[in-house]
Amino acid sequence: MTVETKPKKKKTPSKKPKIKRPWKVVLYNDDIHSFDEVILQVQKATGCSLPEATRITMEAHFKGKAVAYTGEFIGCNKVAGILREAGLLVEIQG
Repeated sequence: MTVETKPKKKKTPSKKPKIKRPWKVVLYNDDIHSFDEVILQVQKATGCSLPEATRITMEAHFKGKAVAYTGEFIGCNKVAGILREAGLLVEIQG
């Protein structure tokens, strides 16, 4: 009597597409920095226009927080690092 065995198939890792999260940098209000200083740092960190930096700063002031930047994690980490270096309170959320 002969027994046939089939070779085992190797499991290949599934090729699921990598999901990119919509990362964002949240800027929190503080009572230490002036409006002008925050606006300047937001512009410096994000490269946004003066009106956009002003809008972000005002939103953080009146609502307690504002989304300062949205993008891939590497970009968010860079922006958050610049804002933290200036002493601003930020958080990266994914």
